[in-house]
Amino acid sequence: MLSSGNPFPNFSLSNQDGKTTKLDDFAGHWLVVYFYPKDDTPGCTIQGRSFSATKADFDTEGIKVVGVSADDVTSHKNFHHKFAFKIDLLSDPDASLMKALGIGQSEWKGMKFWDRTTFVVDPKGIIRKVYEKVNPEGHEKVLLDDIRVLQMKAA
Repeated sequence: MLSSGNPFPNFSLSNQDGKTTKLDDFAGHWLVVYFYPKDDTPGCTIQGRSFSATKADFDTEGIKVVGVSADDVTSHKNFHHKFAFKIDLLSDPDASLMKALGIGQSEWKGMKFWDRTTFVVDPKGIIRKVYEKVNPEGHEKVLLDDIRVLQMKAA
């Protein structure tokens, strides 16, 4: 898995509305890219709702947040609208970004899922922190606190 100090891979993925989103779109901003297993499942819903509820806090700190899974754009659109998420969900159906990052897979009830993993990327596109096998409950608060510390160190 790519770790702190590595450049975050360039990507071009569609969001829930079919709009192409690229790493360059976030240049000059801190970025949280969280990877989750599957749309409309309990943990993934908690995570999306938590990031949406705290979006203003992230905005205040100049931090952008996007969620990524292998689900397609239609699935993302339904999930996004069902819970009125305020953050974009990016579709990585061939798992090219997840593979480039080295994210692992786990098995549950005979199905394979990409591990819940979060990357913090600095304004220059460098990975500053990686969280593996994330617990979705309260993760957004940990991220805010940790990124504030990283921002102070970078200043």
